[in-house]
Amino acid sequence: NHTYAIPPPRPATFHCMNMKFNLSLVAVCLAKSAAAFSVNLSSSAQRDVYTMADWAANFGVQQAEGLQLTSYDGQDYFAATQQDIPAGTCVMYVPSDVVLSSSQAAQEFGGALNDAENQLSKAGLQEKIPLFRLFMKILVEYGNGEASPWYTWLNSLPRIYNTGASMTYACFDCLPPYAAWLALSERQNFVNFQKAAKRAPLSDEILSNVTILKWAYNVALTRSIDWYGERYIAPMGDMFNHGTETEAEISFDEDGNCLVYATTDVYAGSPLRVSYGDPTNPSPLFASYGFLDESSPATFCKVMHMKDEMEELGYTFSDLLFYKDTGDITPQVFDVALYYVLKKSDPSLADGFYRTMMSGDEAAKSQYHEQYWQYTKEELQKHVDGTLLDLDKWSEKAKGYDLNTHPRVPLILEHNDFVKETFLNVKNNLDYM
Repeated sequence: NHTYAIPPPRPATFHCMNMKFNLSLVAVCLAKSAAAFSVNLSSSAQRDVYTMADWAANFGVQQAEGLQLTSYDGQDYFAATQQDIPAGTCVMYVPSDVVLSSSQAAQEFGGALNDAENQLSKAGLQEKIPLFRLFMKILVEYGNGEASPWYTWLNSLPRIYNTGASMTYACFDCLPPYAAWLALSERQNFVNFQKAAKRAPLSDEILSNVTILKWAYNVALTRSIDWYGERYIAPMGDMFNHGTETEAEISFDEDGNCLVYATTDVYAGSPLRVSYGDPTNPSPLFASYGFLDESSPATFCKVMHMKDEMEELGYTFSDLLFYKDTGDITPQVFDVALYYVLKKSDPSLADGFYRTMMSGDEAAKSQYHEQYWQYTKEELQKHVDGTLLDLDKWSEKAKGYDLNTHPRVPLILEHNDFVKETFLNVKNNLDYM
């Protein structure tokens, strides 16, 4: 049962939000030079978050008593409460007129994005089209400058991102293969968006400015929520940080209004956090959001060379985990390692093990593991020892970079230290098994 602690929503007066998209008007707005755009994207520009909070309140965004935006460093802002909030309380309401959605963007553009979206589909990125629509919407609103109804929100956003899309190949060279692969995938998605945008009605001033394009991509990626195949950005609703342990949940009703509910009792002085993704595997969050969740209890075991075997057995990266504090190993890791060893040494044995796995015969599977345990253990020890050596090598390489040209080095080193600590605990367990 939900408690409605905020008053019923008042009508928003967000003028020109529902106007039919006017491509000629956009062309005029985007004809300005990049220097004339009102949102300053330089790395030294300050986020104007509190003006945004006032703007949101003026246009119908409502929040529970005591909820406020907080920052320790003037860069990262997050939602916290100064009063106790009972579980089930609606802590924030964002009316649909303020929300940006991929379906609304598609309607506004009409058929103007068809060529661009067809290109993305040909590149195998059909599932990224809702994100692309938000990316394009953000570019248009950025180009409209202070004339955009969302200008104040845009001006409150970070200018610098540490996502995979913002990393360089030098960054990828200093990461474990799994994290590097995820980060590189984000960069490749951005490059495909950049190419597809050239088929859309945007000015050359926008299309030729990689800083603007990358910023818009990062905004769309990090501020949006996937909700039943559609992408939404709810200004103010995007101020909840991620947590392994969460206090709130974001949802959208059938009218597109954003509702945030407390999922547990929240005490005064506490943050309200939501989940951005699987809390047991921090690497996808690292690549997509540009932060390391150090509270994550585990990480993928980094057996990228066993990816085929993992997929054949029906497992995902989130199944194959090493636990950071205990060094525990999920059973699926042993399954994949044994299957990998058997495929290399005796394909007929590997085929028998595969059939056993598919049949769900736990007793027979246990017999395989018991009989070939020494080979499984040696393969995992070799992987763990090799990864620890590589982590030292990758981190030493990163330390040699100039921070002025490679500002993401500290985050990369934090990530590698997290993985190293995990692998050292796993090594200790394996060595005594």
